[in-house]
Amino acid sequence: MPRLSSLSRRTLIRAAGAAPLLTLPGLLRAEEPDVSDLRDITTGAVPIGREERLARVARAQALMRKAGIGAVLIEPGSSLIYFTGVRWGRSERLTCVVLPVEGEPCIVTPFFEEPSVRESLDIPAEVRVWQEDEDPLKVVAGFLKDRRLAAKPIGIEETNRYFIVDGLQRALPSARLVSANPVVRGCRMIKTAPEIALMQLATNVTIAAYRWTFPRIRQGMRNTDIAALMAAATRKLGGAVEFNLVLLGEAAAYPHGSRKPQRVTSGEVVLMDCGCTVQGYQSDVSRSFVFGKANAEQRKVWEQVRRGQAIAFEAAKLGTPAGAVDDAVRAYYTSLGYGPGYKLPGLSHRTGHGIGMDGHEPVNLVHGEKTPLAAGMCFSNEPGIYIPGSFGIRQEDCFHMTETGPKWFSIPPWQLESPVA
Repeated sequence: MPRLSSLSRRTLIRAAGAAPLLTLPGLLRAEEPDVSDLRDITTGAVPIGREERLARVARAQALMRKAGIGAVLIEPGSSLIYFTGVRWGRSERLTCVVLPVEGEPCIVTPFFEEPSVRESLDIPAEVRVWQEDEDPLKVVAGFLKDRRLAAKPIGIEETNRYFIVDGLQRALPSARLVSANPVVRGCRMIKTAPEIALMQLATNVTIAAYRWTFPRIRQGMRNTDIAALMAAATRKLGGAVEFNLVLLGEAAAYPHGSRKPQRVTSGEVVLMDCGCTVQGYQSDVSRSFVFGKANAEQRKVWEQVRRGQAIAFEAAKLGTPAGAVDDAVRAYYTSLGYGPGYKLPGLSHRTGHGIGMDGHEPVNLVHGEKTPLAAGMCFSNEPGIYIPGSFGIRQEDCFHMTETGPKWFSIPPWQLESPVA
């Protein structure tokens, strides 16, 4: 699910096992929960290296030739890191990479930022700078003209901001700007073995953090208390905390929760949706259970969701349109009396989303998505059931497509009483 709830180190907490709040001059803080029994399990992580990035550029250039695209423009974000290693924030001052169909890429950045940008640049590339009184898109246009690419279609990465598109069109009035999706998606949707390995490590961290947190949940805890425990465990285990969404009782009936005060209550649902990154690659795992004794309705819905997850996994076959996975789950839920479609009570969101460097990546397991499943694609599998005013159940585990079909990053639980076994 989306990254909506992240707990930082500065969040004021009073979690079980944590030291009392301490008052310092001008500052109120809480000690971290005691995670001394945990260790970093990511020390063997192998970061993405230069050879991997060069192979990505070569793959992008092959896809450009196939699509008839002369160059692709990408501003800071995951795609810039993916191809170049450059880690940079977006601002009104443009830094970008232009990937040409042949030859070395070009980084365009402000003059005074060049030394900093070069620090994370991981591939051979030309660097062109612009001064504060210059138009950076004219620098981009100059590179395209010098490489004799200005007359060819220019691909725009889908997250680029409008001022870039508008500025490039002004700098090159005759240029044809097109979507770079065939190139960028064509590369990023298909994960390589090094990427899969990092995603597996991130998932291992999240599962281990769940196992540590689960037995420490107590009656009366706030959702933020539980999130704090999960965050502390994740950090100690070696993950960078990405999000920890904890929904208690009725709040679990709403996929992204409620702002109402929430405390752990016997006989009510606890829904946790948590993830982290390892070397820039993400995990996303949800677990739902009942604190205390579950009633018949809670148990029934939990089992239905378990079956829904299994149906999605079984439907994820190579060559199958991604939307067919969602359709299979929804048909089962409709046969149980939920819906129909995305109506409530039932499954009001897609069955899953792509995942990799970003928590949500194209494409989604959603009705109407025609992209065929291929080896290397990675997805969440989270067909929850939500009953407004009562409770919701969501189990989420991610899988990746192999040459023989789907493979779990984390194994779904098989019984309500052992959500993280």
